[in-house]
Amino acid sequence: MSTALASCHLNSLGGSNYKVAPVAYEIEQGTAVGLRAKDGVVLATDKRMAYGSFVMSRNAKKVFLLNNRVGIAMSGLYADVGAIVRFLSAESKYYELTSERPMSLYSIAKLLSSILYSYKVLPFLIEAVVGGIDRDGQPKVFTLDSLGSVSEDKYMAVGSGATTALGLLESQYRDDMSLAEAEELAVSALRVSMERDASTGDGIDVLTISVAGEVKERSLRLRVVEDRGSP
Repeated sequence: MSTALASCHLNSLGGSNYKVAPVAYEIEQGTAVGLRAKDGVVLATDKRMAYGSFVMSRNAKKVFLLNNRVGIAMSGLYADVGAIVRFLSAESKYYELTSERPMSLYSIAKLLSSILYSYKVLPFLIEAVVGGIDRDGQPKVFTLDSLGSVSEDKYMAVGSGATTALGLLESQYRDDMSLAEAEELAVSALRVSMERDASTGDGIDVLTISVAGEVKERSLRLRVVEDRGSP
């Protein structure tokens, strides 16, 4: 299980050093996936907000549109998910007002990387997939961990169900996939994760962004318990 370690050193008035023992925080809560298709990108997450084995909400939104060409999907501590979205939304809108053009996909990914790294001592407990259409017109997907490491990928899954989701993505992803095919694969990957991961479940939110600039969002509600009929 992935953890983020935080520790701090305090100086007393007398000059003695006191070290606070590192504390491990769970950051893998829920699952998010991102895929690059030939004509756009797909970002999707589950709808469950859980802390360990306790389900706090069955309707948590974890995928967001940052501007008309860039979106982000996240897993992790839900309070930090909201804080990151507010950070990025404010910065991207400020850039758009001052530069009179939207912030590029790569710039948003690098901005998020810088924000996460600047809080490395007490990190944001999230993992993120940023995707969209860059200024060169190409669909791209970037993955970031809680400390700001960033990499470009064709497809990626993060969170507590990532291992299961990646197994399906690796076996079925193709470079020539259409946006509709990529969306179907993203939903299938999350469904598989829900079958094996207790922190993933209750539904799926999907965001698609096409190279033509068309943005679509949809939400799939899934039954918590399947009706198998009377014994």
